[in-house]
Amino acid sequence: MTVASWGLRGTEVVRGPQCEGVTEGPWVEPVSALTSWSFVVGAVLIVALARPTVDTRASWVRVRTYAVLVAAVGIGSFVEHGPDPAWSDVAHDLPLLATLAFLGADAAADLAGRTRSWWMWTLPTAVVLPVVALAPRAGDVAQVALAAAAVLLTVLRARAQPRLRRPVTVGLALLAVGAGIGTMSRAGWPWCDPSSPWQGHGAWHVLAAAALVVMAPTVGHVGRLGPRFARPARRSRGPS
Repeated sequence: MTVASWGLRGTEVVRGPQCEGVTEGPWVEPVSALTSWSFVVGAVLIVALARPTVDTRASWVRVRTYAVLVAAVGIGSFVEHGPDPAWSDVAHDLPLLATLAFLGADAAADLAGRTRSWWMWTLPTAVVLPVVALAPRAGDVAQVALAAAAVLLTVLRARAQPRLRRPVTVGLALLAVGAGIGTMSRAGWPWCDPSSPWQGHGAWHVLAAAALVVMAPTVGHVGRLGPRFARPARRSRGPS
């Protein structure tokens, strides 16, 4: 984590790239480290809320996979903002990239009616892994590209399935508000105050976790008509 000096009321506070003051304790950025656990709480909620509604085993597998990825986002974020070891960039970025790839692949599989291809999220994740490890800046670009693709595919999915429009709209709105707060609170922006317990990046964690929970009902659908309305398989004709 790159740090820099930040003058505040005649004192000097060492801040991280997200503006929060860096401490000498076990957690480098305490507020961001604590709020990272919002994703883990969100993962638990995803599983708990989906249990009564998921009606096929395949869909349930996809929901649980999604929950594991969301929890991994929180753990990776805590690693970076907490102890911050040398490998923290990979721990932080890889689960996030995997979650974005999952959402995009799940939406694409739903739109194409090929539900078995939802696991294709593993391929872009594996390709981007060495980029994240060896070239963090390029990894950031890949993260933006995956995010754009995931958003586009999710919007197309909601357009095809009106029942999914509400969770998609609310989820994207939460992400937009969180991104705005996080950006305005970065170093050099108006809301940056390294010594304050209010940190915009922490607010981004909470709102992003909430958005992933809200969008969970979009995960696991089978085809545009859903599993309960799927067309029955054709019967083979017997000898005439």
